[in-house]
Amino acid sequence: MKNNPFVGTGVALITPFNEDFSVDYKSLENIVEYTLSNGADFMVALGTTSEAPTLTSEEKDNVLKTIVKVANGRCPILLGMGGNNTATLIQNIKNQNFKGVDGILSVVPYYNKPNQRGMKAHFEAVADNSPVPVVLYNVPGRVGVNLQSSTCVELAKHDNIVAVKEASGNLQQIMEILRDKPEGFDVLSGDDGITQPMMALGAKGVISVAANGYPDIFCKMVTAMMNDDSKTALPLHYKMLNMNNLIFADGNPAGIKCLMAQQNLCKNVLRLPLVTVNDKVENAFDDQCTGANPRYPLMREIKQMYLDAYYGN
Repeated sequence: MKNNPFVGTGVALITPFNEDFSVDYKSLENIVEYTLSNGADFMVALGTTSEAPTLTSEEKDNVLKTIVKVANGRCPILLGMGGNNTATLIQNIKNQNFKGVDGILSVVPYYNKPNQRGMKAHFEAVADNSPVPVVLYNVPGRVGVNLQSSTCVELAKHDNIVAVKEASGNLQQIMEILRDKPEGFDVLSGDDGITQPMMALGAKGVISVAANGYPDIFCKMVTAMMNDDSKTALPLHYKMLNMNNLIFADGNPAGIKCLMAQQNLCKNVLRLPLVTVNDKVENAFDDQCTGANPRYPLMREIKQMYLDAYYGN
């Protein structure tokens, strides 16, 4: 039977930048330590939230090395490796140093919009050539096409494909995958806001953006669901609901970086073509920091969690 090491809370790590747009490796080290110390089960390096398309090859190598070094074997590392040229992607996989890497997260090919047969052939070729397990990534809102449930289930039969990050937001499709998938293949939530409902249906965890900013609360919810403890998980789910919506109100990772800048975890800097959140969203984060907006009491807890992690109680 296949063994999927990527269960529970996976953190889709940001790439922090300095004011001059260089990579802030010290802050990256702190973020990895912060999320691990607050219960993260695995890390995702160079995924969507990392702004990987804006990083040079050298920066990508150094970001991965930094994450692997700080994690130091304490959790599995999932490396983002996708593309819309199958041959080039396979060559990149062959050239990749997988030291400290436990699997790859591979997105549905974007822009050229393959049909279902094309997606199946693409992922089979990737899985055949990858020395580590493959997690599929379905995110139609970003790539323009949807990996249908029947195609996903067919791919799930491949010995080297162990899970899917499902970010379609389509619960009907997700339930079809959960119903029909083979043993040993897992579904992970790709949407923070519906992680608890997805886990109630049978998903085995999440690849989370929000867990960069409030890992303790998010991990507690996911752990409770892993233990079939909805009584504990559901109040945490609703506690995070407004904040989860705010984080994505003006794009990702702009929202989570704005939140993390309030915690001094990183600077509020993104590389073009991405920009910081608009004034309305930033002011909403500011209100939460001062406690001015009673709809978001979670922010005060997040700030205290950060202070406890770095300065003690």
